[in-house]
Amino acid sequence: MSNTPHSQASDTKPASKGEAKRIVVKAGTSVLTKDGTNGLDEAVLSNLVGQISQLKQTSGTEILLVTSGAIAAGRGVLGKRTEAKLGRDIVTRQVLAAIGQGQLMRTYQEAFAQHDIKIAQTLLTTNDLSNRQSYLNVRNTLMALLDLGVVPIINENDVVAVDEIGEVFGDNDRLSSLVAILVDADLLIILTDTEGLFSADPRTDPTASLVQVVEQVDPSIEAMAGEHSNPWARGGMPTKIEAARLVTTAGIAMLICKGRADNAVLRAAQGESIGTYFQPAANKLEARKRWMLSQAQGARSGQIVVDIGAVMALQKQSVSLLPAGVKNVKGKFQRGDIVYITGEAGDRIACGIANYTAADITRISGYRSDRIQSILGYHYGQEVVHRNNLVLL
Repeated sequence: MSNTPHSQASDTKPASKGEAKRIVVKAGTSVLTKDGTNGLDEAVLSNLVGQISQLKQTSGTEILLVTSGAIAAGRGVLGKRTEAKLGRDIVTRQVLAAIGQGQLMRTYQEAFAQHDIKIAQTLLTTNDLSNRQSYLNVRNTLMALLDLGVVPIINENDVVAVDEIGEVFGDNDRLSSLVAILVDADLLIILTDTEGLFSADPRTDPTASLVQVVEQVDPSIEAMAGEHSNPWARGGMPTKIEAARLVTTAGIAMLICKGRADNAVLRAAQGESIGTYFQPAANKLEARKRWMLSQAQGARSGQIVVDIGAVMALQKQSVSLLPAGVKNVKGKFQRGDIVYITGEAGDRIACGIANYTAADITRISGYRSDRIQSILGYHYGQEVVHRNNLVLL
């Protein structure tokens, strides 16, 4: 199989609302389970499959389904008697995922078979998408499945993904955003247990109202996100807002809506006013920069802190980052790693591929580029991050 990425829509305008031809649907635990904890709600799952099948068969829309529910399905398989013996640590989650994943896929397979649609299981971790070669391999596999008319059913590989299974990864929210970027989707639909993003927590504030359209994810939007009420559903609104920031920057629209609302997926795909719609950026990023953006989303340690002059130059002049504008370095990273570039207040300005290690950048920070050779004893270029390897956020 070729490792050359498909590039049909790079640097093009995003699809208009209701015109999405490739959609990633993410179904959360609270949507797919009977009470958010024990067992799958097969009626809800069957209804979801019916909507996806209708989209495929009537409009030719390509659908990828990112699903949660393996852990809850495992709890349902074991039953309440065994449940009392279980804890809520990582090992328990992994055991439940191992038991429930087969049940989850069997239920999906039987439901899609009713519509004569074939499915393919794809278990991923962030490590699978952090390496350029494996990133392209996963992309090529998913694109080939879509070409065959198969619906990829994607889930986090909970059994081995120790970091992801905790609170870091989220209830597949970040995975769904990475997949949307990976396959150059037009729309990401996140199905959850709320109607969308509210101006405040509707459980405690009677004046809270639904935010129907978000033009840009900024601090005011982030401030609206609350905590998740279900301890077994690991996402919550904060991870969904972070997913929205990622995909909209890449030129992909996103919608959050109540998964159990009537025909939620169909209505969202047809552009109806449902839930909260996040508008995409004006242009889609070309494939290589989309990959960099997705990797920065997983970066936990690498940050290059720059002064206000560098911030203005990066944002207004589309230049490379030079060592003279660097104020500080946070975390450890190697040459070639994807890092965030932040202002002195911690706001994320851009992400890109570092030309030097964290230790090297610390040594040359604040100096002119012509001093790099004399300070380090070697030279990989005048730039800390070259403009061709940089994506503004």
